[in-house]
Amino acid sequence: MKSSLILMIAVAMLMMGCATTGKIDPELQTIDQARLPIPNLDLNIPGLGSCTDNPDRTLHVNSQQPMTVLVHGCFGSSGLFRGLAQVLAFHGQQTACFTYNDRDSMMVSSAQLNVALDKLAQKMDSKRVTVIGHSQGALIARKSLINERPDPIANQDLSVRLVTVSGPFSGIASANQCGNPVTRIMTLGLIAPLCKIVTGDKWSEITYNSAFILQPGTLHKQVRDYLKIVTDEHGSCRVMEGGKCIKSDEIFSLEEQRNAIIDHDPIAKIVEVKAGHVEIVGDKRIAPVKLIAVLQQNGIINPTEPERIASLNSLLERLYGETN
Repeated sequence: MKSSLILMIAVAMLMMGCATTGKIDPELQTIDQARLPIPNLDLNIPGLGSCTDNPDRTLHVNSQQPMTVLVHGCFGSSGLFRGLAQVLAFHGQQTACFTYNDRDSMMVSSAQLNVALDKLAQKMDSKRVTVIGHSQGALIARKSLINERPDPIANQDLSVRLVTVSGPFSGIASANQCGNPVTRIMTLGLIAPLCKIVTGDKWSEITYNSAFILQPGTLHKQVRDYLKIVTDEHGSCRVMEGGKCIKSDEIFSLEEQRNAIIDHDPIAKIVEVKAGHVEIVGDKRIAPVKLIAVLQQNGIINPTEPERIASLNSLLERLYGETN
C-alpha cells in the first residue's frame, strides 16, 4: 500500500505541469485598435470575448472582416494571448479569445467552442474564421471541428482555417498512469479519483488509451486547411537564474504531440519548431517571434511591410521585453 501511495503522489506531481500560469494581470485589459477596421457590430457570445482579462466580454468587430479565434491552454486566460492579438491587430486582423474552464471535460469545452463559432458565423457577414489553439487548447480546437461530433458545425457557410500549436494529441505522458489498468489495481482504484482531483473532469480524456485520443475524428468539410505546429521542447528553459535553468519549458515531447491519424490527414501541414512550450506563444520575458514567422509564412498573419518592421519590433519589445 505504501508503494501505491508513493505512485499516486508521483502521478499527481507530474500532472500539475501544464502550459501557463493562471494569474490574471490587471495590465492586460486593452488592445490598440488603431490599425483595425472600424467596428460596426457589438457581439455578446458566451465563451468569446476580447483577448484581454477585461471583465467586459463584449466584442466590437467589423462584421465584413475575417476573425481569428484564439484558444488558450490549461491554467491560461484570454489576457495571456493579448500580445499575439496585438500583433494581429498591428497587421489589421481582428481577434476574439475563447475562454473555458480548463478542468471541464474537453468534449464539453469543445462543444462550447463549436456553439460559439456557429453563433459568430450567424452574426458576421464574413464567414471566414481562423482558429488557433495552443496546448490543451489545440485539442479542444480540433475536436470542436470534427464530423463525428453529436453536434457538428451547423453553419454551412463557415470557412475555417485551423492552427494547432504544441497539442498533446497522443495523450499526456504524465497522465498515462491514470489510464493504466495495472496502476488502477495497484492503487485499489484510488488513482482515478486522485487524477480527477488533480485535473478535473478531463482526466480520462488526456490519457494515451482514451477514446478522445484514440479516436480523434475527421475534420469537418468547413475546415479548408490545417496547420499543425509541433514544438521540439527538449532542453528548453522558461526561467534562467545565475546561468542555470531553474524552470524548464519542456512540457510535451514530440511523441506526445504526434498522432498518426491526425498527421496523415491530407489537408494537414506539419511544421516543427525548436521552441519551448510557453516560448512558442510568448510570455512577459520573450516574444513569440518563431510563431509569428511560421504564421506569416503560412498566410495566417498578414506580411509585415518592410517600412513597418522597425515598428513591429518596437511593439514586441513593449509587449514582451525581449524579441529573441
